[in-house]
Amino acid sequence: MSGPGPSVGAVLVIGETLIDVLPASRGDGADLGVRELPGGSPANVAVTLGRLGRGPVLVTTLADDARGATARDWLEASDVTVVAQPPATGRTSAAAVRLAADGSATYDFDLTWDLSPEILAGVIAAGGIAVLHAGSVATVLDPGADTVEAALHGARGRSLVTFDPNARPAVTPHVARVLPRVERLVGLSDVVKASTEDLAWYHPGVDPMEVARAWAASGPVLVVVTRGADGSVFVRGDDVVTVPGRPVTVADTIGAGDTFMGALIDALVDLGVHGPTARGALAALGREELRRVGSRAASAAAITVSRPGADPPTSAELDAMARAATG
Repeated sequence: MSGPGPSVGAVLVIGETLIDVLPASRGDGADLGVRELPGGSPANVAVTLGRLGRGPVLVTTLADDARGATARDWLEASDVTVVAQPPATGRTSAAAVRLAADGSATYDFDLTWDLSPEILAGVIAAGGIAVLHAGSVATVLDPGADTVEAALHGARGRSLVTFDPNARPAVTPHVARVLPRVERLVGLSDVVKASTEDLAWYHPGVDPMEVARAWAASGPVLVVVTRGADGSVFVRGDDVVTVPGRPVTVADTIGAGDTFMGALIDALVDLGVHGPTARGALAALGREELRRVGSRAASAAAITVSRPGADPPTSAELDAMARAATG
């Protein structure tokens, strides 16, 4: 299995891997039971990065069971190096998925996140971490959330630190309990990506763009707000860059935001945003460069929502879409 190129360094993703348990039905509504597809927000980001050629390392938890084997095979098939700790429950985490008529997904979780500092320390000790990404349940669910926060703190100023505060009310229903940690992680990050739904859950009744501007002033160089079919907004200081979405027929929205995140990281690394110089390089990007980064991430997400489950595109698929758009 190939790893990331030496000119960039390691791309490290920390967070949960799980099995999405989806309803399976035909167009006539007949019930065909369920499908089980591997996923989990950080795992989806890692798969996206792997398919785009970054050879990421994913530090996660997986049990030695059939679901764990399925998830590991899925990750490794996309050139993700898996460093996994068995969870205390002895079973791989799962999420029962409910799909609405428009393809949007909600989740009920059977999930434990108990990553130990020792397993992560062993990976970080190898050095050369160009990018560290974390997000979703792994950043707020104890006891493993402390391990993740310590990793972001240690990577600050040494790596490009990216964070997706993917709100999961089914796992952490009390926003007041998780918000302080989320906003500490925002302050430790260089790039934060959040959906309008995430921002509305963390700060109900407040304009999501007002939250984004406040977060952008608290530590990150860049805050990206995704708005589904309406595209995304990049907030960097006084710069506000709007990027349109890509029209697409939606199969479901599973993994869309994670694909956007992975493609965003990939595009930024291509522009030299990584390692100890990441913050300066990010601040120096022109508005048009930000717009191109957002457009590529939007294209990647559009491909994912056009097919069932978390199924991010390869570089070849993304390049083909770009050629079609300009042909």
